[in-house]
Amino acid sequence: MVFTIPNTDVPQKDADRAAVVAVTSRAVFELDESDDVCRLGVAHPLLQALQRVNECLLEKNPNESLLFDVILMISDSQQQQQRSRIISSTRHHGLQVSKFCFCSEDNLVEGLLQNQVHLFLTTDINEVQRVSHKGVLSGLLDQEQTFCPSDQLRVMICGDAILQPNSRQQYLQSFLAHIGEMRQRFDFFNAPLAIVLVTPHGGRDSCSSALKRLRSHGVNVDEAYCLAGAPRGPIMSVLRPHFLLNDGVDSLEEL
Repeated sequence: MVFTIPNTDVPQKDADRAAVVAVTSRAVFELDESDDVCRLGVAHPLLQALQRVNECLLEKNPNESLLFDVILMISDSQQQQQRSRIISSTRHHGLQVSKFCFCSEDNLVEGLLQNQVHLFLTTDINEVQRVSHKGVLSGLLDQEQTFCPSDQLRVMICGDAILQPNSRQQYLQSFLAHIGEMRQRFDFFNAPLAIVLVTPHGGRDSCSSALKRLRSHGVNVDEAYCLAGAPRGPIMSVLRPHFLLNDGVDSLEEL
């Protein structure tokens, strides 16, 4: 069974224009039986960064409809039992979550489809694989989110996902179209949204092809890196993206 509750404290977004991002509640909150309010989890910097992008877009145009619409997915049985606590904790921390979707693990994909989610984010690689194989674009959150900035959303795109077409390519292109248009709203410097391309394999030609493919979809990246098989650790520790857009099978560490 799947049911969704709107957050009446947050203005609802335009369903035809918003980029709908669903985040698992396990990454947003840490349950602690001793506290009435749930502690914030690893996804807090991500939510702050998404909110920052929305705020900057609305500062430029108060009537802007191209915004991030955040949905909290509660599929964990333990958190399901604490529905009111999760909702009140969201309000207590001032999180700009538009909706709460409650579902079982088996109905997670159904919940994502019902809410027309463009991107699902989780810290569980198995969940990424399961959801992405059902056709929903999924990304893996950085487990070290505390090192990610809260004033700039950093989206990393894997060049392989751009150059190797698969059944999920259309979902990736749809989300890229949203963030590409958002990025165009801002100047090059000091933007609240940064798009980074990393090509793990191949040489400069692969990176160039990925850049051209992205530009054909209206996406101009802020930075591009051609690793050509080089170690990824050093550059990842500097870039600190909030999540990786790939084909749903690799983690940030395995990129």
